[in-house]
Amino acid sequence: MELFWHRRDLRVADNVGLAKAADRGTVAPVFVFDPAILEHGSDVRVRRLLDGLAALAAAYRDRESDLIVAHGRPEAVVPTLADALDADRVRWNRGYSGLARERDAAVRRALADVDVAREAHHDAVLHTPDSIRTNAGDPYSVYSYYWKKWTDREKDAPVPTPDAADLADPETLHAAADPAMRADGNAAADGGAVADDVAVGELPTASSLGFDDPAADVGPAGTAAARDRLSTFLADAVFRYETDRDYPARDGNSRLSAFLAYGEIGVREVYAATEEAMATAADRPEDEAEASVEAFQQQLAWREFYTQVLYHNPEVVTENYKTYEEGIEWRDDPDEIAAWKRGETGYPIVDAGMRQLRQEAYMHNRVRMIVASFLTKDLLADWRHGYGHFRDRLADHDTANNNGGWQWAASTGTDAQPYFRIFNPMTQGERYDPEAAYIREYVPELRGVDPDVVHGWHECSPTERANAAPAYPAPIVDHASRRENALAMYKRARGEDPDE
Repeated sequence: MELFWHRRDLRVADNVGLAKAADRGTVAPVFVFDPAILEHGSDVRVRRLLDGLAALAAAYRDRESDLIVAHGRPEAVVPTLADALDADRVRWNRGYSGLARERDAAVRRALADVDVAREAHHDAVLHTPDSIRTNAGDPYSVYSYYWKKWTDREKDAPVPTPDAADLADPETLHAAADPAMRADGNAAADGGAVADDVAVGELPTASSLGFDDPAADVGPAGTAAARDRLSTFLADAVFRYETDRDYPARDGNSRLSAFLAYGEIGVREVYAATEEAMATAADRPEDEAEASVEAFQQQLAWREFYTQVLYHNPEVVTENYKTYEEGIEWRDDPDEIAAWKRGETGYPIVDAGMRQLRQEAYMHNRVRMIVASFLTKDLLADWRHGYGHFRDRLADHDTANNNGGWQWAASTGTDAQPYFRIFNPMTQGERYDPEAAYIREYVPELRGVDPDVVHGWHECSPTERANAAPAYPAPIVDHASRRENALAMYKRARGEDPDE
């Protein structure tokens, strides 16, 4: 018997650690609600996690097995479950954040103390975060160079899905759950029971974990939903990805990010499917079809680039990746930050994005860049305010991607995004949402307002605004003046004279 510990890999298909366990015999799957991880949770992400776990448990039941669900410290719970199941080995797929690596190290030590074999596998990315390096042996800090090596590397094929015969039957799992719950806690450092709860196929409620159900619609969960979305995307939109992905009113993005974040579909399966799409691209009338598929593959590479940045620099979750000689003098006006969070800045594309986030726990990628630039360069607010808000509100939150994107926008991150590159929110809206269709979908105050007025809102007089959309606010800051303030702020941070 082997115990497989699920974390952010909520699937039975194309799961490296699970497949390896099934190769050796019967597998008992478990998920542990870790209080240390839940401390960093949010209503949105806990709801999305519970939905993904429900789909995972159903997938096991379809295979005449089930999922053990426990609540407690993994370094105590996992060895106790291994003992209750008489498992001789525990496997899991590696996490790459600092918090995940600390947790995994604690579990390895606890299993070693009770003489249970343990093995961790690379699964979440196509190429491990220490495998693509510069010629000098250093991790990459510039994406374009990383991409060149990433695209040249051979990619592993999806791994087999375990058969029903490879999985422990529900009776075996139930028989193990009760003694694990009653364990006297010898493995626990502070004594007492090692788990607050152990059950088979029974998930806690959000409220029992200390969270509320979010107002946002977190979207579908599970492998079946992920595959449906992938199939729909690859049927047509992927061939227009290069031209459509920046336009939020078009259905040009994959919307796979949450499925990948929770590991409900394997990245090998996604990549293999894009290669199949690439093979058919030449038969399509669009000249750029192959380039569009490659442009989507680059997004998979970005995900792995930021994973290796986090792996080698775990401190970037709270600290700047790029340091400035004098430090950055963030303005951090609480009223302006609050208006940004509410979607009431008076800049239509910014407000549309923030309201989409509130309603759908999702935001279009181009708009994420716009709202991030606005917070850091127009409001002169520390990127950590935005990172924290996105972490709490995004169903697809991934520490590496979220952090990497925010630090890129703030010019504190990788890939040499210069401090003087500052998005103009009005021209961005006019360029990528020319008919204001996206804006008017999420900002009802502007429905029926002419697109030229929407995109020229910053130039309208108070009377013109009152006549066009009396309920929509005037801009809370002047972009032109704030742009100059931002340039001066970054020059001072670099030790330069802002007047030169």
